[in-house]
Amino acid sequence: MKNPLLKRLKREFKSEFSKYLVIFIFMISVIGFVSGFLVASSSMIKANDESFEKYNIEDGNFELYAECTDQLQTELENSGVELFENFYVEKETGNVDSTLRIFKNREDVNKICVMEGSLPDENGEIAVDRMYADNNDIEVGDSIVIDSKGYKVSGLVSFSDYTALYSSPSDMMFDSVKFGVATVTNEDFESLSEDNMHYCYSFTFDDEPKDDTQAKEMCDDVIEIIAEHTLPVSFIPGYSNMAFNMVGNDLGNDKNIVIMFLYIVVLIIAFIFAITTSNTIIKEAAVIGTLRASGYKKREIIAHYMTMPMIVIVVSAIVGNVLGYTVFKNVAASMYYSSFSLPTYETVWNMEAFLLTTVIPVVIMFIINFVILCNKLRLSPLKFLRRDLSMSMSKRALKLSHKLPIMFRYRLRVILQNMPNYIMIVFGVFLANVILLFGMALPAVIDNYQNEIVSNMVCDYQYVLKAPVETDVKSAEKFSVTSLETLEGKLKSENVSVYGITDNSKYVDVDLSGDGVYISNALSEKFDVNKGDTLTLKESYGEDEYKFTVDGIYYYPGAIAVFMSDEMFCETFDFDSGYYNGYLCDEEILDIDEEFIATKITEDDLTKTSRQMQTSMGSLMGLLSGFGILMFMLIIYLLSKIIIEKNAQSISMTKVLGYKDSETSSLYILSTSIVVVLSIVLTIPVVNYLMKYLCDTMLTQYPGYLPYFVPFDTFIKMALCGIVSYCVIAFFEYRKVKKIKLDLALKNRE
Repeated sequence: MKNPLLKRLKREFKSEFSKYLVIFIFMISVIGFVSGFLVASSSMIKANDESFEKYNIEDGNFELYAECTDQLQTELENSGVELFENFYVEKETGNVDSTLRIFKNREDVNKICVMEGSLPDENGEIAVDRMYADNNDIEVGDSIVIDSKGYKVSGLVSFSDYTALYSSPSDMMFDSVKFGVATVTNEDFESLSEDNMHYCYSFTFDDEPKDDTQAKEMCDDVIEIIAEHTLPVSFIPGYSNMAFNMVGNDLGNDKNIVIMFLYIVVLIIAFIFAITTSNTIIKEAAVIGTLRASGYKKREIIAHYMTMPMIVIVVSAIVGNVLGYTVFKNVAASMYYSSFSLPTYETVWNMEAFLLTTVIPVVIMFIINFVILCNKLRLSPLKFLRRDLSMSMSKRALKLSHKLPIMFRYRLRVILQNMPNYIMIVFGVFLANVILLFGMALPAVIDNYQNEIVSNMVCDYQYVLKAPVETDVKSAEKFSVTSLETLEGKLKSENVSVYGITDNSKYVDVDLSGDGVYISNALSEKFDVNKGDTLTLKESYGEDEYKFTVDGIYYYPGAIAVFMSDEMFCETFDFDSGYYNGYLCDEEILDIDEEFIATKITEDDLTKTSRQMQTSMGSLMGLLSGFGILMFMLIIYLLSKIIIEKNAQSISMTKVLGYKDSETSSLYILSTSIVVVLSIVLTIPVVNYLMKYLCDTMLTQYPGYLPYFVPFDTFIKMALCGIVSYCVIAFFEYRKVKKIKLDLALKNRE
C-alpha cells in the first residue's frame, strides 16, 4: 500500500516553492563552483607536479659576473651537479611599457610549453609568455619592438621555470604586466646580448634529493663550492624559487579555503532546513499527534520531514557536480590562468572532489536534520495532540517591565520567541560580512599600499652598478647597497637591502651620525623590531652574521631595508673609504653604459605588487562581494520568512483587532529589521579584526610587507550594501504579511 504521507510532499513543495527554489539555485552555484574549482585545481596540481620531470626543471640557479671557469664547472660536475647555460638579457620594449627577459631556445633544462603558435624558427621571430601577452593585448603575429627592431610574435608559451613571473627572488609579488620572459633564435640572442648579458646557470643534481631538507643541504654544498672560486651575483635554490614553486603552494592553499567555505555554507543551509522543519512540526503538532496515535512510527514521520531537504541537497549536489565538470571548471581554470603562466593541463576525474562536494554535504545535511527531528519528535502523541511541545515541566515567558512601551515590549517578545532564528541571522550576517569585507577590503589594501609607496619614494630612480662609474648628472647622489638576510625564525628568512647613505643626503632624511642604524617601517612592523633593539642579519651566501643597534625607524614602506652612514657601510663590509655602487637620482641617467648597470629601480618596480594583485584578483574581488551580498539576502529571506510563518496566527489576530497591514508589519518586520541592522553594524568591527589577523598571517609568508589598512568609508559601504539588500527582502516580507488572512486567527485555537 502506498504511503499516504507521500501525497503531502507535492503539496508541501508547491507551498514552499520559493524557499526550495532559492536554496536549490544557491546550493547548485556553491557546489558547482567548488566542484569545478577542485577539479581544475587538482588537474593543475597534477600537471604542475609532473612538469618537474616532463620539462626537466632545475634544482637551482646562480648568476655570476662573468662566464663560469672550467675549473669551477669541473668541480661542480665532480660533486654530482650538472650545469647548464641559461644566459639572458633584459630589454625594454618599445611599443609596450614593459621589460622582457630574453633567453635562447631551450633544449635540455627548463623546457618550454607552447600554448599557441610555435617557437621561433627564423631570425626576427620571438615567442613570449602567454600571461604577459594577455595582459598587454599581444597576439600571435603581432610585433614587439626591442632595440628599435621589430620582432614578430611566433607563439605564446609557458616557461616551466617562470609559471609565476618573478623578476627577483626578493619581490613580494610577481609582475605579469610590465615584466615578461621570451625566447628568440640563437643568432638573434647573440645580437641582443652584446651588452648587459646576465651569466645565469641552471643546475640539476645527479641524485634527486628526497625532500627540501636534503635539497637545502645539497644546495649549501653547491654555494660553498661557488664561493671558493667567486662571489655570485645571486643564488636561488630550487626549493625556494617562487617563480615555479608558488603555483603548487597557491593551489594547495586555495583548495583548503574553498572546502572550508563549502562546509560552512552547507552547515548554514542545514540549520535553516532544521529550523524550518522544527517550525513545521510546531505548526502541525496536532496532525503529528494524530498520526502517532493512529499507529505511525516515529521513524516514518522523521523520514517524511527529512525527504524534501534531502531531495534538494542530493539533486543540488548532482547538478552542481555536472556543472562543475563542464561550466565551472573552465571558470576556475580561467581564474588561475589569469594569475599564473601555467602550461596546458588535462582534466582528470577527481574522486576526492566528488566526496567533498557531494557525499559529505549530504551526510552533514542528514545528520543535522536527523538529530534535530529526533529531539523534536521524542514527545508522546498526547503532548502533540495538546500542542504542548515544551521539553520541561513548566515553561514561563520572560517577564518584561510594564514601564516599557507596549509596542517595544511586543517587538522584544517577538525577538525572544524567535531567538534560534535570530541567532542564525546574526551568524549568517557575520559570515556574509566576512566574504563581503574580503571582496571590498583587498582592493583598498592594494590601493593604500600603492599610494604609500609612490608618495614615500626616496627618489625617482635608483641605479645599482656592477662597478663604480662616474656620471655628470648633477642631481645624482652616490650610495652603497648590499643584500643580507634575516635569521630563520617565526618568519621565513628574507632579503634585506642595506644602504650606505652619504652625510646630509637630500634623498634619505635621517640622522646617521650615531653608531646605530635606521630601519624601514616595513622591516620594523613585519619583524617586530623597534628602536633600541638589536637587529641580527646574516650573509646571503656565507656564514657571517652582523648585529646592528636600531637608532630609529625611517618611514619607507617600499622595501625591507636598513640605512647606515657610508663610513659605517665601508667599515662593516670591509670596503675602501669612498666606495659606492649606486646612484639615487630624480632624473634618468643616460651617460652610463647599460653594461655597467646591474639594476635600475623605478616607480614601476616598487608598485609591481599592487599592480599584479589588481590584475590577478580584480575580477575575483567583485565576485566575492556579489556572493557575500547574495548569501546575506538568502539567509535573511529564508529566516525572516520562517519568522513570519511561525507567527502567522498572531499576525492574523492583530489584524482582527483592527491593526492595519502597515502597523502589523511594523511589529514583525521591524523586529527583524532591528536584529539585522544591529547584526550588520556590530559584526563589522569583529569581522575587521578577524580579517586583519587573516591578512597579516597570510601576507607575512610572502617577501616584502603589505600592511592591512581599510578606510572607514569601506565599512560604510558594507553597512549600506547590507541595509539596501535587506530593504529588498523587507518588501517581500511586507507582501507576505499582507497575504495572511483574518480567519487564520479563528483556526487551531488552543
